[in-house]
Amino acid sequence: MDIDSRSPHQAITYFNRYTGQQEQEAIYGEAFLRWTYETRLGRIALALAAKRVWFSKWYGWRMDRPASRSKVLPFIETYGLDPDEFRDPPESFRTFNEFFYRKLKPAARPIDPDPQAVVFPADGRQLAIADVSQTDGLWVKGQHMDLPRLLGSPELAERYAGGSLLISRLCPTDYHRFHFPVSGTAGPARQIDGSLSSVSPVALRRRLDILWENKRQLTEIETDHLGTVLMIEVGAACVGGIFQTFAPGPVEKGADKGYFTFGGSMTIVVFEAGRVRLADDLLEHAAEQREVYARMGDRAAMANNP
Repeated sequence: MDIDSRSPHQAITYFNRYTGQQEQEAIYGEAFLRWTYETRLGRIALALAAKRVWFSKWYGWRMDRPASRSKVLPFIETYGLDPDEFRDPPESFRTFNEFFYRKLKPAARPIDPDPQAVVFPADGRQLAIADVSQTDGLWVKGQHMDLPRLLGSPELAERYAGGSLLISRLCPTDYHRFHFPVSGTAGPARQIDGSLSSVSPVALRRRLDILWENKRQLTEIETDHLGTVLMIEVGAACVGGIFQTFAPGPVEKGADKGYFTFGGSMTIVVFEAGRVRLADDLLEHAAEQREVYARMGDRAAMANNP
């Protein structure tokens, strides 16, 4: 996404790593999102209902109803998804949520085998930040990343001062399982309570503080060559939940960590200062305030070994 301060009504674009082209994002529910965040009445509705946890639980319940199954095939057709990647055929999903957090065939997302490589934890539009202290103007002009609030701990934030971030923004049309970006030993996921605002580009252009006000979960991963890596899953409006499927202990890069139920959502990976070299295309487009579309398992960074 071009994340500058231009008109919020402008088309949302990103760079596609695989086609080598800038492309326009098809935003699911765009008309409703623009009404919610760009009109006075919509912002009132947002404050009263849309960002409340009960609203997302209610919407998630709807996506768990058998009647929601009728949405699956039209969704696949409208957004051009490839059923050949699915582990299970589209007809097997009993609800829309079962389709939404579907598993893929292993061959659909090969994992970079280099032991020094960090991989994307999720499909989506990726934004790299080489130094978290240099984020003024990120999505919203004049705002910066509040790391202590994002991590829910000023003490933890001190350990990552000057560190790097990898933000994976998933839209509803993306594969919604998330995976470990590195191998190591994972601790338990810690929940940080909050509201559930949209993390769509329409919303983030208005308010960056959504990232540290939304409900999220944080996992610490001890590694041999990258120090302690943090992985955060951020909930969003209409996300019925963040579900962890891993057991604390040894984990492998690319292994399934969990999934989001219906809605757009986001993961954030945080590295200690000087630990990684982010991929060139990520840095190139980040300098232009632009996201890069890339898939889970592909290379995002390399260990910065001394």
